[in-house]
Amino acid sequence: MKKQFRKTLASSVCAGLALWMILPVGAAAAKQKKDESHQDAFIPGNASENQIAHEVRHQLVLLPYYGVFDDLAFNVNGSTVTLLGAVTQPVLKDDAEKTVRRVKGVSQVNNRIEVLPLSPMDDQIRVAVYRAIYGQPGIDTRYGFRAIPSIHIIVKNGHVSLEGVVANKADKDLINITANGVPNVFSVTNDLQIENSDK
Repeated sequence: MKKQFRKTLASSVCAGLALWMILPVGAAAAKQKKDESHQDAFIPGNASENQIAHEVRHQLVLLPYYGVFDDLAFNVNGSTVTLLGAVTQPVLKDDAEKTVRRVKGVSQVNNRIEVLPLSPMDDQIRVAVYRAIYGQPGIDTRYGFRAIPSIHIIVKNGHVSLEGVVANKADKDLINITANGVPNVFSVTNDLQIENSDK
């Protein structure tokens, strides 16, 4: 009887450890599949950006419910615009599509924006990560005092993704360490770009 109990306990512990290891890896793997042409709306485009992309970017950042906990992104293929990212409110997904449809030269809009699930725990994590990042001396003044702060915090089921742009690798690393230190965060995917850099 004791031998059977030990065997069952060992199997349960192994299964639990395996699941614990897979969950964050699975979240990171899903993030790796992010579309290469994913352009965050709040990051300025390059000089060669076409008129449609420029106007889409401009219109998206003006949306009233767009905030630091949302990731509005897009790509343009000819006259077709694909909307990407994740938002906390369904109205923002709908408003983004309506606004982009009115942009001159756009013939089709594919709305692939994800509406994040309602979760009091995720809401607590959002606020905690925001306070931790924007409470850092230097980070607060460099990135926080803007109409749309340049570091966006996307939370889904306890997994955090950081989107946006920072001045240097030191800031990117500090923000990553800070987010990872917030209680109840299962994993952090740091997709922050560095200004004047390909990565």
